[in-house]
Amino acid sequence: MTSFIGDHKCKVDAKGRIMLPSAFKKQLSPQSNDRFIVKMDIYEKCLVLYPWDEWQRQHKIIRKNINTFNQDHNKFLREFSKGSAEINIDSNNRILISKRLFDKAEINKEVVLIGLFGKIEIWSKELYDSSGITGKDFAKLADKILGGSINYNDEDIS
Repeated sequence: MTSFIGDHKCKVDAKGRIMLPSAFKKQLSPQSNDRFIVKMDIYEKCLVLYPWDEWQRQHKIIRKNINTFNQDHNKFLREFSKGSAEINIDSNNRILISKRLFDKAEINKEVVLIGLFGKIEIWSKELYDSSGITGKDFAKLADKILGGSINYNDEDIS
Protein backbone atom coordinates (compact mmCIF):
# COMPACT_ATOMS: atom_id res chain seq x y z
CA MET A 1 0.00 0.00 0.00
CA THR A 2 1.18 3.51 -0.83
CA SER A 3 1.93 5.88 2.02
CA PHE A 4 2.62 9.49 1.05
CA ILE A 5 4.88 11.64 3.20
CA GLY A 6 5.42 15.39 2.97
CA ASP A 7 3.78 18.56 1.80
CA HIS A 8 4.62 20.43 -1.39
CA LYS A 9 3.66 23.83 -2.78
CA CYS A 10 2.83 23.68 -6.49
CA LYS A 11 1.52 25.93 -9.24
CA VAL A 12 -1.55 25.25 -11.34
CA ASP A 13 -0.90 25.92 -15.03
CA ALA A 14 -3.34 27.65 -17.40
CA LYS A 15 -4.90 24.30 -18.39
CA GLY A 16 -5.54 23.19 -14.78
CA ARG A 17 -2.59 20.82 -14.51
CA ILE A 18 -0.45 20.27 -11.44
CA MET A 19 3.02 18.77 -11.52
CA LEU A 20 3.01 15.75 -9.21
CA PRO A 21 6.04 16.16 -6.93
CA SER A 22 8.74 13.61 -7.67
CA ALA A 23 8.73 12.54 -4.00
CA PHE A 24 5.07 11.50 -4.33
CA LYS A 25 5.71 9.82 -7.69
CA LYS A 26 8.48 7.73 -6.06
CA GLN A 27 6.13 6.77 -3.22
CA LEU A 28 3.43 5.42 -5.56
CA SER A 29 2.93 1.68 -5.48
CA PRO A 30 3.30 -0.20 -8.78
CA GLN A 31 -0.35 -1.30 -8.45
CA SER A 32 -1.57 2.27 -8.94
CA ASN A 33 -0.43 2.27 -12.60
CA ASP A 34 -0.27 6.11 -12.43
CA ARG A 35 -4.10 6.15 -12.13
CA PHE A 36 -5.89 8.26 -9.54
CA ILE A 37 -9.37 9.17 -8.41
CA VAL A 38 -9.90 12.78 -7.36
CA LYS A 39 -12.89 14.00 -5.36
CA MET A 40 -13.93 16.57 -2.82
CA ASP A 41 -13.03 15.80 0.77
CA ILE A 42 -15.88 14.88 3.11
CA TYR A 43 -14.86 17.26 5.91
CA GLU A 44 -12.69 20.02 4.45
CA LYS A 45 -12.78 22.35 1.45
CA CYS A 46 -10.01 20.51 -0.37
CA LEU A 47 -9.63 17.77 -2.96
CA VAL A 48 -8.47 14.26 -2.20
CA LEU A 49 -6.33 12.33 -4.65
CA TYR A 50 -6.46 8.55 -4.22
CA PRO A 51 -4.05 6.27 -6.10
CA TRP A 52 -6.04 3.58 -7.88
CA ASP A 53 -5.08 0.83 -5.43
CA GLU A 54 -6.06 2.94 -2.40
CA TRP A 55 -9.37 3.86 -4.05
CA GLN A 56 -10.06 0.14 -4.54
CA ARG A 57 -9.21 -0.50 -0.87
CA GLN A 58 -11.56 2.29 0.25
CA HIS A 59 -14.35 0.88 -1.90
CA LYS A 60 -13.82 -2.57 -0.42
CA ILE A 61 -14.28 -1.11 3.07
CA ILE A 62 -17.38 0.77 1.99
CA ARG A 63 -18.89 -2.25 0.20
CA LYS A 64 -18.43 -4.31 3.34
CA ASN A 65 -20.42 -1.75 5.37
CA ILE A 66 -23.07 -0.61 2.88
CA ASN A 67 -26.44 -2.06 2.04
CA THR A 68 -27.62 -0.40 -1.19
CA PHE A 69 -31.21 -1.25 -0.27
CA ASN A 70 -30.90 1.01 2.78
CA GLN A 71 -31.86 4.56 1.79
CA ASP A 72 -29.32 6.27 4.10
CA HIS A 73 -26.53 3.99 2.90
CA ASN A 74 -27.45 4.72 -0.70
CA LYS A 75 -27.41 8.50 -0.01
CA PHE A 76 -23.99 8.18 1.59
CA LEU A 77 -22.64 6.20 -1.35
CA ARG A 78 -23.99 8.75 -3.82
CA GLU A 79 -22.52 11.71 -1.91
CA PHE A 80 -19.20 9.94 -1.38
CA SER A 81 -18.87 9.33 -5.12
CA LYS A 82 -20.36 12.64 -6.30
CA GLY A 83 -18.02 14.61 -8.54
CA SER A 84 -15.25 12.03 -8.44
CA ALA A 85 -13.16 11.60 -11.57
CA GLU A 86 -10.45 9.25 -12.77
CA ILE A 87 -7.23 10.98 -13.81
CA ASN A 88 -3.84 9.80 -15.00
CA ILE A 89 -0.32 11.14 -14.75
CA ASP A 90 0.75 12.42 -18.17
CA SER A 91 4.19 11.94 -19.74
CA ASN A 92 5.41 15.15 -18.07
CA ASN A 93 4.39 13.98 -14.58
CA ARG A 94 1.32 16.24 -14.45
CA ILE A 95 -2.27 15.61 -13.42
CA LEU A 96 -5.21 17.44 -14.99
CA ILE A 97 -8.05 18.37 -12.64
CA SER A 98 -11.35 19.80 -13.82
CA LYS A 99 -12.19 23.45 -13.30
CA ARG A 100 -15.42 22.35 -11.59
CA LEU A 101 -13.46 20.61 -8.82
CA PHE A 102 -10.97 23.48 -8.54
CA ASP A 103 -13.87 25.90 -8.13
CA LYS A 104 -15.48 23.77 -5.40
CA ALA A 105 -12.18 23.70 -3.49
CA GLU A 106 -11.55 27.43 -4.15
CA ILE A 107 -8.28 26.60 -5.90
CA ASN A 108 -6.69 29.20 -8.15
CA LYS A 109 -3.01 29.32 -9.06
CA GLU A 110 -1.20 27.91 -6.03
CA VAL A 111 -1.87 24.65 -4.22
CA VAL A 112 -0.39 22.65 -1.40
CA LEU A 113 -0.28 18.87 -1.78
CA ILE A 114 -0.18 17.01 1.54
CA GLY A 115 0.58 13.32 1.88
CA LEU A 116 -1.78 11.64 4.37
CA PHE A 117 -1.03 7.93 4.52
CA GLY A 118 -2.61 6.48 1.35
CA LYS A 119 -3.99 9.71 -0.10
CA ILE A 120 -2.93 13.21 -1.11
CA GLU A 121 -4.95 16.26 -0.14
CA ILE A 122 -4.92 19.17 -2.58
CA TRP A 123 -5.55 22.52 -0.93
CA SER A 124 -5.79 26.08 -2.10
CA LYS A 125 -2.62 27.64 -0.63
CA GLU A 126 -4.71 30.38 1.01
CA LEU A 127 -7.16 27.95 2.63
CA TYR A 128 -4.37 25.64 3.75
CA ASP A 129 -2.42 28.50 5.33
CA SER A 130 -5.49 29.51 7.34
CA SER A 131 -6.64 25.99 8.27
CA GLY A 132 -4.16 25.00 10.97
CA ILE A 133 -4.58 24.81 14.72
CA THR A 134 -2.21 25.96 17.44
CA GLY A 135 0.44 23.64 18.80
CA LYS A 136 -1.39 23.51 22.13
CA ASP A 137 -4.70 22.61 20.45
CA PHE A 138 -2.93 19.95 18.39
CA ALA A 139 -1.43 18.46 21.57
CA LYS A 140 -4.91 18.31 23.14
CA LEU A 141 -6.31 16.66 20.02
CA ALA A 142 -3.47 14.11 19.96
CA ASP A 143 -4.11 13.30 23.61
CA LYS A 144 -7.85 12.96 22.97
CA ILE A 145 -7.36 10.65 19.99
CA LEU A 146 -4.23 8.72 20.94
CA GLY A 147 -3.69 9.32 24.64
CA GLY A 148 -3.22 6.05 26.42
CA SER A 149 -4.17 4.03 23.37
CA ILE A 150 -0.89 3.83 21.49
CA ASN A 151 0.31 0.27 21.04
CA TYR A 152 3.88 -0.09 19.80
CA ASN A 153 3.65 -3.82 19.15
CA ASP A 154 4.57 -4.26 15.46
CA GLU A 155 2.38 -7.33 15.19
CA ASP A 156 -0.73 -5.22 15.83
CA ILE A 157 0.11 -2.69 13.12
CA SER A 158 -0.89 -3.71 9.61
